[in-house]
Amino acid sequence: MVAPATLSLRPSAALAPAATALPRARAGFARVARATPYAAVSYPPRRFESIRRAVAVDSEQQGSAEPPEKEKKPQTYYFVVANAKFMLDEEEHFQEQLAEKLRLYGERGMEQDFWLVVEPKFLDRFPNITKRLKRPAVALVSTDGTWITFMKLRLDRVLADQFDAESVEEALASNPVELKFEKPEKWTAPYPKYESGWWKPFLPPKSSNGTA
Repeated sequence: MVAPATLSLRPSAALAPAATALPRARAGFARVARATPYAAVSYPPRRFESIRRAVAVDSEQQGSAEPPEKEKKPQTYYFVVANAKFMLDEEEHFQEQLAEKLRLYGERGMEQDFWLVVEPKFLDRFPNITKRLKRPAVALVSTDGTWITFMKLRLDRVLADQFDAESVEEALASNPVELKFEKPEKWTAPYPKYESGWWKPFLPPKSSNGTA
């Protein structure tokens, strides 16, 4: 009589090595990857990293000191000069020309850039001019060299030159002097003679008697 076959339900021993083989394979792969130089891959920097560097550079530039301002250059002033009696009492059309120019500036909203200076201090710079002048002297001063050249040709009996000054106050500084002109006994012109003091609107600012 043949004995009946028995069925064994124990786990198969052949399946156990398969479960432990996978970690060994992974570990081996990792060792090969670290040992092989071609396994290291470099990636280009991401976009946000470039933006971060740009922001850092911009912040450094903003924090840097601003460049120093350029030094202010002196202003050039042009002038014609003659003795006060000729400029203010004898030259009949001088007042009219100045008044017309001042009116034009007012209509166009332009800042006045010409003045009459009685006994200007800047004449000390021009000994060759002062030795030819009768005193007191009066100068027509402007920053417009072209117009001063025109006035030189128009007035004729005047001397002209130019100088540099750091400020308008320096350029228009004057020595105090009192101007008095005798009225002529006879006046033959068809128009009345200009009244003494007509030049006051053309004196430097904060000046009423030819002083600055």
